[in-house]
Amino acid sequence: MKYETAGDPITGLKWTRKTTEKIALELASSNIPVCPNTVAKLLKALRYSLRVNHKKLNANKKKKPQDEKKRDRQFRYIRQLREAFETKCWPSLSVDAKKRELVGNFKNPGTAWARETRLVNDHDFRSQAVGIAVSYGIYDLLANRGLVCVGTTHDTSAFAVDTIAKWWRNDGCKRYPKAKQLLVLADSGGSNGSRSALWKYALQEKICNRYGLTVTVCHYPPGSSKWNPIEHRLFSEITKNWAGIPLESYETILKYIRTTKTKTGLKVKAMLLKKKYETGLKISETQTAQIMIKPHATFPEWNYTLRPAKM
Repeated sequence: MKYETAGDPITGLKWTRKTTEKIALELASSNIPVCPNTVAKLLKALRYSLRVNHKKLNANKKKKPQDEKKRDRQFRYIRQLREAFETKCWPSLSVDAKKRELVGNFKNPGTAWARETRLVNDHDFRSQAVGIAVSYGIYDLLANRGLVCVGTTHDTSAFAVDTIAKWWRNDGCKRYPKAKQLLVLADSGGSNGSRSALWKYALQEKICNRYGLTVTVCHYPPGSSKWNPIEHRLFSEITKNWAGIPLESYETILKYIRTTKTKTGLKVKAMLLKKKYETGLKISETQTAQIMIKPHATFPEWNYTLRPAKM
């Protein structure tokens, strides 16, 4: 089920693409005879949820059948790579940026046990904030460990790759001392977008060349970010941990991220990055030529491998 699961980073609800009948048949093939109704009860106990249709799609932008087939094929390809890396005990990371937060005495959705109601600002004005918290997360799929770097400026490709680099220096190289390859699962847009040359150049310079790692990147198809494991395994748990608590300082944010835990053993580290990250930067043709990229045969726009430059 771990390869067929998506989730909401805010509510923590999870769902699967498989029906209860299909799951029951797969369990029966493994000598575990259960009926679909029992499967439904088990899924509910695991916090899966039935979804309803939402009227949010423009009628002029309907997905074509070939787009759906391409999307499903990409999911299968990601699953194959995840299994291959897990078999060899090579690190696999799920990465993404969390929703930006205003730092200050502002209302935070959710409820918390308290003797009295906490009074917060009646409006969420940026001018009344201490600052903004731009969080980029790393979720280690094998170790069930997370790292979140909280920035104070912008979510850029440099910020995203700096977070991956800090994970490798502080945790990855110690947990996987013999690893020479790294799998990164990311969304198709944002600071780690599939079309971002800055993202690829930063990975080349700060990860591949600096640490001698070969990095394979797989992007989830557009509009399917909730299938990225970090959303329902890390971000949703952080959101639940600080629900109803005003994020009045950066120290408060770091505290609640670091104290996020689950019954399955999740542990999270957090650090504050005060470095200023500029937006609108572009790389030169010379820098583009330095990217040692090899697109995969399967959807090269979404899957590619970066190798260390030969010194």
